[in-house]
Amino acid sequence: MSAAQDKVLYTGRTTTTGGRSGASRSDDGHLDIRLTQFGTAGTGTNPEQLFAAGWSACFMGAMARAAQPLGVKLPADLAVEAEVDLVQNAEGFALAARLNVKVPGVAHDQALAVVRAAHQLCPYSKATRGNIQVDLSVA
Repeated sequence: MSAAQDKVLYTGRTTTTGGRSGASRSDDGHLDIRLTQFGTAGTGTNPEQLFAAGWSACFMGAMARAAQPLGVKLPADLAVEAEVDLVQNAEGFALAARLNVKVPGVAHDQALAVVRAAHQLCPYSKATRGNIQVDLSVA
């Protein structure tokens, strides 16, 4: 980060103990969750679900920003279904993702233009670009 030009807007801070079978808590106490290994019984969540939730929420914000210059009014029932896969391959472990976007009442070509523009703006999309397989779809 270039200190002369970049302005930090927010820093999320968490402490995790116990890894995939532990717990995570934010420094402000707003996030306090149990973690459970995927495929096992338990009441917690896992890193892939957390990443999917964060990415989909951020992506919706990017869509709102991308829609403005395109003159597209996004509906109140806009939804982003994010699926994050934990994949094992010859190199070890990796992630893959799908963002399935539902934009009721908006023409498919307009919705697709907003989704593509949002994918260029969203910090999560930028962080994963070129690093993992990401598929976008518009319903």
